[in-house]
Amino acid sequence: MIVDVHGVGYRVSIPVSTFYRLGDEGAEVQLLVHTHVREDALALFGFENRREQMLFERLIDISGIGPRLALTILSGIETPELVEALRSGDVARLTRIPGVGRKTAERLILELKDKIAALAGAPASPSAGPAPSPPMKDDLLSALGNLGYSHPEADKVTDRVLREGATDRFEDLLRRALQILSGR
Repeated sequence: MIVDVHGVGYRVSIPVSTFYRLGDEGAEVQLLVHTHVREDALALFGFENRREQMLFERLIDISGIGPRLALTILSGIETPELVEALRSGDVARLTRIPGVGRKTAERLILELKDKIAALAGAPASPSAGPAPSPPMKDDLLSALGNLGYSHPEADKVTDRVLREGATDRFEDLLRRALQILSGR
């Protein structure tokens, strides 16, 4: 999909499940975006909720699973069903997803079975309430890193912004961090 942000169009790849939940063309959307950086490309992947994004990020951490296959997996099965298939070790269910063979399904189960518990408690939607501090800190560090700030300076300003705790909204925290970094 193409997302228009104040006149600038961004190509964002999304899973089919997110596509079906979007409004009509031209409608306002809110997506959580994962920026995938390679030496030859910069790709944006959008998700309707934090659970879907976290699962995508866990999938691409597995050797042999790139962002395209991870998106195909999320498009081929609803997130709760995928979590249950991984938790229960259901190879047959996973191999019904296009692009996932037996070896890939077994690797997914092996790599994610123990890590999947964290996803069960993740909020289903971005508006499901404020995220706890550690994920918020990770999100802020990631955003500042993607904007070109070094990890030490991003870590320092993130700790300061979270300590000030004036808001729970990510956008406000990021804005405050950028103000601090720019000297305002």
